Amino acid sequence: MTASSPERRVIVLSGGSGGIGQAVARAANADGAAVCVWDLQAPPADIDAAVFPCDVTSAGSVGEAYRRTMERFGKIDALVNCAGIIGPTAVVGEYPEQAWRRVVDINLIGTFLCCQAVVPGMRQRGFGRIVNLSSIAGKEGNANQSAYSAAKAAVIGFTKSLGKELATSGVLANCIAPAVIETDLIFQMADEQRATVLSKIPMGRPGRAEEVASMVLWLISDRCSFSTGAVFDLSGGRATY
Repeated sequence: MTASSPERRVIVLSGGSGGIGQAVARAANADGAAVCVWDLQAPPADIDAAVFPCDVTSAGSVGEAYRRTMERFGKIDALVNCAGIIGPTAVVGEYPEQAWRRVVDINLIGTFLCCQAVVPGMRQRGFGRIVNLSSIAGKEGNANQSAYSAAKAAVIGFTKSLGKELATSGVLANCIAPAVIETDLIFQMADEQRATVLSKIPMGRPGRAEEVASMVLWLISDRCSFSTGAVFDLSGGRATY
């Protein structure tokens, strides 16, 4: 990442202990980057990462993780927001309010707080890359997943807004909208719901976390230079716009 520094680049992964986060961390390790994980759980031992315990729904917790990251590394070149939950499978009329709020807090508010923490420093340095994980559900809306669909749609809108705000700053903000990815997260869905969303993928299979990681690594590299506020589908053909 020559535009930022000839030194080792520093990548922060919120929710870096989850399935997609682990895949991104391993790919970043292989690419020679320093990885920081902001999560309440540590990643597996085979991942080389600095781990800073972080509740992404708490501004104070995110602020402390940011402070410790800067204290150790002095910069953040890229932020990848992987933290997310699917939540219950339920129709709107029966969806528990507190569960609805928690899904929005982790998927949307967590993304906002992490971006809010890193953007000033990136803007000051004139360089940065931000990748937010949305979902094809945020484009199409999944029945019985109203909280998740709404939160991921909001992540898309937030990323478009952030990309425009930062367009001339050297900081690029984009998001990825995957279909079902084969991680532990899909087992938060009821069996019937999981079968329904898988049936919508023309390729006939879920995506792999490594496929998400490959796209992330391009988006946080110097090779990505004219895309910001954009949504990159990773849906096996499900996306229709």
